[in-house]
Amino acid sequence: MKVLILISILFSLSLNAKVSTKLVFKADDIIWGFDFINKEKIIATLKDGKILEINLKSKKNKELVAPTVVASGQGGLLDIHYKVINKKAYVYYTFSKKVNRTLVTALGRAVYTDGKLSEHETLFESKIHSSRSIHFGSRLAFVDDFIFMTIGDRGDRDYAQRLDYHNGKVLRLSLEGKALKDNPFFKTKNALPEIWSLGHRNPQGIFYDSESKNLYSSEFGPRGGDELNHIQKGLNYGWPVITYGKEYWGPSIGEEKKEGMEQPLVNWTPSISPSGLTIYTGDKNPKWKGSFFLACLGSTHLHRVVLKNNKLIKQESLLESLDERIRHVRTGLDGELYFSTDSGKIFTVHQ
Repeated sequence: MKVLILISILFSLSLNAKVSTKLVFKADDIIWGFDFINKEKIIATLKDGKILEINLKSKKNKELVAPTVVASGQGGLLDIHYKVINKKAYVYYTFSKKVNRTLVTALGRAVYTDGKLSEHETLFESKIHSSRSIHFGSRLAFVDDFIFMTIGDRGDRDYAQRLDYHNGKVLRLSLEGKALKDNPFFKTKNALPEIWSLGHRNPQGIFYDSESKNLYSSEFGPRGGDELNHIQKGLNYGWPVITYGKEYWGPSIGEEKKEGMEQPLVNWTPSISPSGLTIYTGDKNPKWKGSFFLACLGSTHLHRVVLKNNKLIKQESLLESLDERIRHVRTGLDGELYFSTDSGKIFTVHQ
């Protein structure tokens, strides 16, 4: 309880931090994910199933050929990353598709050539137990020649503790979407070999810090209990056995701590609804360098967190007056900090 009180105090003391924004693009749908082709071009997903290439210099954009997706509930066309492999450019994306009457989170990619996408292929389809269209997770983080991918519990919370389903997991895949032989459960009987960590509710943010070699995720709790986690090989992050959140109608869900299950680096009650996650690595806002930024939906702000040795030092809420559901946040190749919104906007933000 003392930890929660401290977090609430830190949170409330920093509500009035002032920063400025610049609108760089406006679309007509949720911009769920975006990445940078170069300093002048962004590639972005619209949740309803479109991929856009945005030219920051000319202010023009064009629609690229996209995969077929099932945009239902919280599903649709989700995260996106631009990646050059052996001098060949690809665009990777996550999306929801129907497999045997169940909506699953899938990973696909296409070849990017001269501003066009071709040769779309599905690399991976998750094994999911769910009849609902929620908690797809679906962020990607690239590390050298492999990929971390998040999957939400899909509303069937108990499956987050089962190794025979992908519900509520962080996965580790090759660039071709295959399980890697040094994954922690690769040789475990009846376990899915792609699993890297388990016990997650809906991790909609993931970031690999290339300097510290640490992997982090942000995830939604239920009513309270949102988390920032340090993700490590084979560990169990507890959902739904441990959580600081409660049922939406009031009662507790589980315990707050249990041996063998990991504690979050930071947790938030009341919820901040964290979606995308990044560590700012640019040079346009030097005071923010090394800070975590979380894109927050229900609480409509950009949340900054400062950690030292994985301990909370400071946090502050930014852009509350903008009144936007902020979906994703990333450092641009030009050193700016960019974020996208559910109203279809992309901004840069400055101290």
